[in-house]
Amino acid sequence: MGAARDVYKKVDSTLRGNVAAEVDAALRATDAAFALVAPAFPSAGRTTEDGVHYVEGEPVAGTEYGRDEKGPSTSTIADLFDGVERPVASVTLDSVEGGGEAVAAVIGDAVADAERAPIVVCDATADRHLQTLAAAVADRDALYVGSGGLAERLTLDGVETSAPDALDVDAGAALGVVGSVSETTLGQLERVPEDAVVALDAAALVAGDVPAEPIERAAARLRDGEPTVVASATDRNAVDRALAAGRERGLSDAAVRERVSAELARSAGRVIERAPPSGLFVTGGDVAVAVVEALDGTAIALTGEAVEAGIPVGRVVDGDVAGTPVVTKAGGFGSQMAVVTCLKALSSTYDH
Repeated sequence: MGAARDVYKKVDSTLRGNVAAEVDAALRATDAAFALVAPAFPSAGRTTEDGVHYVEGEPVAGTEYGRDEKGPSTSTIADLFDGVERPVASVTLDSVEGGGEAVAAVIGDAVADAERAPIVVCDATADRHLQTLAAAVADRDALYVGSGGLAERLTLDGVETSAPDALDVDAGAALGVVGSVSETTLGQLERVPEDAVVALDAAALVAGDVPAEPIERAAARLRDGEPTVVASATDRNAVDRALAAGRERGLSDAAVRERVSAELARSAGRVIERAPPSGLFVTGGDVAVAVVEALDGTAIALTGEAVEAGIPVGRVVDGDVAGTPVVTKAGGFGSQMAVVTCLKALSSTYDH
């Protein structure tokens, strides 16, 4: 089997995770001539200028993502690669504005001057900048490194594209499972009608002993055709209560988060057993994985649709709810009305 000509290394648009190590490993594995690093996702509020990465205009390391245990220690993308033995070059906004030839010239010089495949960090503050970057290296041996923004701008040779499947939901209401404690998601949750949100007790989640009452309440709403959200937290105080409950049990903060995700997913499964929803909305990456696993599923197949930029639509491939439409959202993504919009998209009727 031959190697793929085009390889895309997906990274988080807020630079969380082991970005440098993963890009270095991908370069070694693919033997590409260079890595084109462009994590910007302008339509979702992520931009890069002068090599500094921003979220909604604020340097990423100064946002809640920088405070995340997996978050970036710096907003300057080049500095993330300090521990990697490769040269790092930059494509400035001026070069991008100059068009594909200007970008190609900068990259060509970087590759020619380097003994090892370089890492080329690219500015982008608008979707058209990502289009320019993608077009500039279309015929080069590049490792693409980016978020969903750059991915949308790539055209792969020999790959036929078709219209995405229409979002077709059965009669009924959607169930939302909210495990993210991002300030963005908490703000979005405030837009959901109060009676539609079933908040689970933090201590009960940590103890693995959520009572039947909130489960029954959520199921009753679904049976009545009312979109419903079960949430592990509706404010920062709930997070503090969960961590305190965990410490009383001798658990680390990381262990508490894992336990809360698992128990939230199990609680969602209990609701679904009583009242199958027309669709699922899940926010929080760890929670999305936990929910699918709790329902004996192994994967989500994307349809090609998105409710908003960076909020894709898929279907559960297998398990207890195989074929059910599902929308997943990263904690920090989406407009103020994103949660409401997702619930509406997944429900055949929405009265709020």
